[in-house]
Amino acid sequence: MMQGRFISLEGMDGAGKSTHLAWLADYLRDCGIDFVMTREPGGTPLAETLRALLLQQDMTAETETLLMFAARREHVVSVIEPALQRGQWVISDRFADASFAYQGGGRGMPFAMLEALEEFTVKSCKPDLTLLFDVPWEVSRQRLHAGRQQNGAVQLDRFEQEAQSFFDRVREAYHTRAQQSQGRMQVIDAARSVAEIQQDLRVLMDRFCA
Repeated sequence: MMQGRFISLEGMDGAGKSTHLAWLADYLRDCGIDFVMTREPGGTPLAETLRALLLQQDMTAETETLLMFAARREHVVSVIEPALQRGQWVISDRFADASFAYQGGGRGMPFAMLEALEEFTVKSCKPDLTLLFDVPWEVSRQRLHAGRQQNGAVQLDRFEQEAQSFFDRVREAYHTRAQQSQGRMQVIDAARSVAEIQQDLRVLMDRFCA
């Protein structure tokens, strides 16, 4: 049985990942490709419990980082690796690149430490392709607030409540990671219309699946 392929989607909240995840799922179905869709933090019962803590509970940057990688290890062992070994493709809403952006860029955790944690928890299980949906902070905020309105109030999690400077660092770290990825991470201008973005996605996926 052939090994499956692993695709991750990255970007700040408000970049449109959910919309493009749905498009990608339809694309793979049309191609007759069997796949598993998952997310981080999360993907397993334990990791989903950790997700709830990470999004709502105040904690130090060190604790946040360790919990992220703990959830990731469960995700890799319980979901991603078994699916790939069965020959399925895996589509994940975020993976290890998110820790380099949020905990590294945003929180200021040392990148050498993140690299060591990635090696310890992820090992050889890394994406074959990462789609980085890139938007300026202003666009991210506008979309996020429009999508989170509940009874006139905007419901934001612990990360989403951070200041612009935090997200500027996150975005810069994503770009640095992309530049170092040797083509694995494809940066997509997500400030454009959905139709324009998905036209680019089709070209990328046609080439990736060829």
